[in-house]
Amino acid sequence: MGRIGEVLHGLKPVILMILAQMIWAGMNILDKLAANDDISMRVLVAYRWIIASAFSVPLALVFDRKNRPKFTWKVLLFGFLTSLFGGFLTQNLMAESLVLTSATYVSAIINLVSCFTLIFSAILGIEKLGLKTRAGKAKVSGMLIGISGTIIITFYKGVELKIWSTNIHLLKPNNKMQKANHQILGCFVAFCSSITYSLWLIVQGKLSKIYPRHYTTTALMSLMSSVQCVIFALCVERDWSQWKLGWNFKLLVIFYAGIMTSVLMMVFIAMSLTMRGPVFVSSFNPLTLLLTAIASSLILQEMLHLGSILGGALIVIGLYVALWGQSKETKEKSNFVPIENELIEVVSDTDICIPQASSSKELLKGTAKFPKELM
Repeated sequence: MGRIGEVLHGLKPVILMILAQMIWAGMNILDKLAANDDISMRVLVAYRWIIASAFSVPLALVFDRKNRPKFTWKVLLFGFLTSLFGGFLTQNLMAESLVLTSATYVSAIINLVSCFTLIFSAILGIEKLGLKTRAGKAKVSGMLIGISGTIIITFYKGVELKIWSTNIHLLKPNNKMQKANHQILGCFVAFCSSITYSLWLIVQGKLSKIYPRHYTTTALMSLMSSVQCVIFALCVERDWSQWKLGWNFKLLVIFYAGIMTSVLMMVFIAMSLTMRGPVFVSSFNPLTLLLTAIASSLILQEMLHLGSILGGALIVIGLYVALWGQSKETKEKSNFVPIENELIEVVSDTDICIPQASSSKELLKGTAKFPKELM
């Protein structure tokens, strides 16, 4: 039973990240449908964080009411940065790129997050590439394989594959065709959102270490993000009818985004960041692409092509290679116990006589001496 518990504990961050990617894929589909329905994405993002604040603050008050550390200026600063990068910039840039392109395309570009996260982490000294080790080579190789799959999906279509058909077409048939310049602009906006998302992962990882209360940090991020996004939406959105709510699809998207994406998914990611770090978390982004591509082909009339299948296979392979490297590196760190020239000190509440040793070698060789007062 103990062995099973250890295995389940080791799989905990993996399970959390799989659930997070499923939630994110669902959000991509709903955002695309909202954009197709002429709903202002800026207003949608603002309402998203308002709902997130309304749900995350009570959760923080209930679950983190005991042993909650005091807020410091450092915690508030990191909270502001997480809301700026993860709440305001990433969400608005990603929503705008969905308007200009497609859900599958945006999910493909977002896979660059793993690359940017590894680069930024290496620059800041958070993560070591370790290219001379098998684990380091596996991490980098998995990242490059995943990016290769993303490039294939993005730029190579190939023959059209009719694998399934649900006859469900939720996009409006009169939806305006995307122009070439819109596609380029959408690609650039999605590229920028990848950078801001990578920065958020790094800052959130740091915040989770200095203030390990995931519900409280999520509530702090939600409150600050709601203020930033509401101010931005009020400045750029002149159509006041966009702010009106009713029992319609807009309300469904807002509640899903606010509760599932901005609260539950953020808690899952924060917990995974604490356990495994930003590079591990970002390596799961390719899974969102696969889930989004499948869902888009089923309900958004986005046809699957040979390039999607080949790229998806490479993404899965790259993900497994990167995870193997992460697991290998974690085991190596946990098994490494430096004992050379270390002073071993044993503290006991019993009257057992423990020999004193100036080094671990003396203790192992049996040449350590007992204290004179005990002789």
